Amino acid sequence: MPQTLLVKNAEMLVTMDGARREIAGGGLYAEDGIIRQVGPTQDLPETADRVIDASGQIVLPGLVNTHHHLNQTLTRNLPAAQNTNLFPWLQAHYRVWARTNPDASRASTLVGLAELALSGCTTVFDHTYLFQSGNKVDYQIEAAREIGVRFHASRGSMSLGESKGGLPPDDCVEDEEEILKDTVRVIDRYHDAGPGAMTRVVVAPCSPFSVSRDLLIESARLARDKGVMLHTHLCETSDEERYTLERFGKRPVDWMEGLEWTGPDVWYAHAIHVNDDEIRLFAQTGCGAAHCPCSNMRLASGIAPVKKYMAAGVRVGLGVDGSASNDGSGMLAEVRQAMLLARLELGLRPAEGPDRQALLPPSHPSRAGEWMTAREALELATLGGASVLGREDIGSLAPGKCADFFTLDLTTLSYAGALHDPVAATVFCAPQAAKTTVVHGHVIVQDGEVVTLDMEPVIREHNRLSLALAAGE
Repeated sequence: MPQTLLVKNAEMLVTMDGARREIAGGGLYAEDGIIRQVGPTQDLPETADRVIDASGQIVLPGLVNTHHHLNQTLTRNLPAAQNTNLFPWLQAHYRVWARTNPDASRASTLVGLAELALSGCTTVFDHTYLFQSGNKVDYQIEAAREIGVRFHASRGSMSLGESKGGLPPDDCVEDEEEILKDTVRVIDRYHDAGPGAMTRVVVAPCSPFSVSRDLLIESARLARDKGVMLHTHLCETSDEERYTLERFGKRPVDWMEGLEWTGPDVWYAHAIHVNDDEIRLFAQTGCGAAHCPCSNMRLASGIAPVKKYMAAGVRVGLGVDGSASNDGSGMLAEVRQAMLLARLELGLRPAEGPDRQALLPPSHPSRAGEWMTAREALELATLGGASVLGREDIGSLAPGKCADFFTLDLTTLSYAGALHDPVAATVFCAPQAAKTTVVHGHVIVQDGEVVTLDMEPVIREHNRLSLALAAGE
């Protein structure tokens, strides 16, 4: 017999389906982690193996995190990296991260995933690229299975040390043959290409300034041979642009295009410093972008042209980015920040087209479509993220989709006075912790607490390991 789940009596259920239905008094019914029915509560079965009464709550599709560095929960708020931009920030961290051992990797992954689940996130892509001190992707995948979050793991890499013109220290990079060999091992052991997959693997060299041309080419060939996706950082800062111009005589996007790093199986983290031609290239080739607003502000990297991407048809999702450049793991906070940052960017640039010289204010009617709305921001974090990760089975609440969702209690102090529009309230108001988070029909968060794992000893161990790593122990 299938295991059944019923959610009923939601104040509002946001589907993100083709019609973008928002159902007052709504609910859903799922069997074995797959949604079978969505609609008004009275139209659903009356009983199930597990029943969640969502009275006074809003139900939303699980948020999809398209770029993170979970091991960086160990190095939040390092004094040497509090007030720097990307390159010196990285140089302050590389050797600390390289000391991450298996225990630290497991603890940091659990901490980051728990924090994400509490913010309504149900699917996480993690970009790990340092594998010294015995660290392996395996420890993260095992941790994700412990806590129950849907996980896209990367076998990331760095191979270009300082002596060869790269940014990382030589003792923080790996041999390229070993990188490719271990990447094959991880894909063969863990990657699940089927619908509803809880674990997938991504090939993810770190950046143009930390891997060689050959490794980028071979990584793309390997990923396509294995049928997995490709990911890297790109166009995050003006420093990176100067690096590729000086070293290769090309802008970052041009450089990557020449290495066959464009296509629907590719997405880039950040993608801030791009021009209109590069945006069109992303749209034409199907490249995706992971927008990381909090990290981009924290490191003074810039503002990604998200509304331009959306208008051009570029696939865009949201990412928390490193827990040491954020310094948190809250997806709902990223949704709010994405909306606010897009509005700030609108206020900083003139209108385009025939009225460009008029310098029309953002309030002008002709600029209405340039505003980022609350619902657009939520769509980036749900359907947008699913599209970026190449998944059609998540991102919305509709029959045939995975039962990934979360609820927020609308009766709390923080939403008082905002219920004229409960959906927009979840973005305009300060981000709140999920009351319930469900992944593939399994409850991960209940009454605002992670229930799949006792987090108290994990936090204690994580804090001990964090201090030891920073101290060089």
